[in-house]
Amino acid sequence: MYEKNPAAAEMLIHPLKSLTRAQFAALGGNAVAYVRPVSGALLSMMIEEAEFEPEEQYHLLMSADGTPLLVTDTEDALMEWLGDKNLGLATLH
Repeated sequence: MYEKNPAAAEMLIHPLKSLTRAQFAALGGNAVAYVRPVSGALLSMMIEEAEFEPEEQYHLLMSADGTPLLVTDTEDALMEWLGDKNLGLATLH
């Protein structure tokens, strides 16, 4: 009879989680992007020319190479912007 070993399963690491920034960028170049939730306070430090509500949560869309593509306050606006783009979204955990 086969028994699962939960401790062994937890030790397995998905190969995508161990990629360096350069390796991840090479996967998709300008064809893959990811969405990162970010606070307005952090965005204000990143983008000095813009004003964001410090307590608000925003969606930051980044290309695989780390280039910022879009900042929005709603998921609907994000999906609308992505609608006519030829980008694949990667899931980050």
